[in-house]
Amino acid sequence: MTPETILTLGQRALELAILVSAPLLLTALSVGVLVSLFQAATQINEMTLTFVPKLLAIAAALLLAGKWMLGMLIDFTQTLFKDIPNLIG
Repeated sequence: MTPETILTLGQRALELAILVSAPLLLTALSVGVLVSLFQAATQINEMTLTFVPKLLAIAAALLLAGKWMLGMLIDFTQTLFKDIPNLIG
């Protein structure tokens, strides 16, 4: 294995991690901002008000994007396993 191969595999893995985590992180970010705006407007400082909407939104995002996320991970893993003979020798 050459250093270039290792760097390419690492880069592909990092890109995949960013792609897979983006839907959930962006959902949590947007719901957090909306809840924060609501709390600032109404001056309600309840901890469950921040936790429960994020939890529900992330569960919904996982239901919507879960199949795509799992497909991306499976494709990467299958490609990696198929490339093992080429990577070794």
